[in-house]
Amino acid sequence: MRDERVSIQAEPFDVAAEIARIEADFAGRVGAVVTFSGLCRDEAGRLAALELEHYPGMAEAEIARVVAEAAARWPLQAVRVIHRHGKIAPGDGIVLVVTASGHRIAAFEAASFLMDYLKTRAPFWKREHLADGTTGGWVEATAADDTAAGRWEGAGR
Repeated sequence: MRDERVSIQAEPFDVAAEIARIEADFAGRVGAVVTFSGLCRDEAGRLAALELEHYPGMAEAEIARVVAEAAARWPLQAVRVIHRHGKIAPGDGIVLVVTASGHRIAAFEAASFLMDYLKTRAPFWKREHLADGTTGGWVEATAADDTAAGRWEGAGR
């Protein structure tokens, strides 16, 4: 049995509860649970909030497609991806990726693959709301993000 879950939500997520759910559901069947929790930075006091927009339905389907790709590349028992939308304050969670496998390398690589995708290609639009009360520009992936994601192109397991 494999458990692949994708959620896009405005509400904060509970990292410990998500890990506990996977550990309970797969007790004795996984040897590694890897998590990545991405937080909103304040950009040296410049940022009041980061606003994330998406197309409901399309974003979930696209992320689910990439989760299925990760599950095809690595022997995963569980994958959980939660991505928030709306205005997110500095220090608050934006994204959570949890991967569970029999062995650590598969869990680490799958989590890295998923985060590289989410950072560069997931269908979200991010806009800055600045501490001075103005609305900043739209945020794009950096060249370093694109380089990191590029390592998975054409790469098999």
